[in-house]
Amino acid sequence: MTQLTRRSLLGLTLAAPALILSTRAALAKEPAIYAEGGIAIDGSDAVAYFDNNGPVAGSASHAVSWNGAEWHFASAANAETFKTNPTAYAPQFGGYCAYAASLGYVAPTMPEAWTLYDGKLYLNANLRARELWLKDVPGNIAKGEANWPGILG
Repeated sequence: MTQLTRRSLLGLTLAAPALILSTRAALAKEPAIYAEGGIAIDGSDAVAYFDNNGPVAGSASHAVSWNGAEWHFASAANAETFKTNPTAYAPQFGGYCAYAASLGYVAPTMPEAWTLYDGKLYLNANLRARELWLKDVPGNIAKGEANWPGILG
């Protein structure tokens, strides 16, 4: 029979908080919007993707809080446009990598790896993920939508 010594009891007592914290981290739910430092799409102007055909840096002076994240815009007009209909301009899958969502997990994104498809913005983790995404956009969208939002945890 194993005896519990003071040393092993002390070890278990000291290890318990670490085990609890690591379990919490593993079970943590991802936020609905991917926002590094609380700022969505790395501070890029979501409306500009639709107007200027690509990412444009936004400014904190034209910030909008929506869905738990801060969104930056290049102009007050773009901020106002976003406020009137944020779901029309926000990237799909909460701004997480659309290709990763199609595979059943979440991944961060970069503003330069983007696609407009059927009037919606999709972001990818990098340009290689974007290449893979583009091989079957409708199929990848269907897979991503089937996985979303369950993959947030």
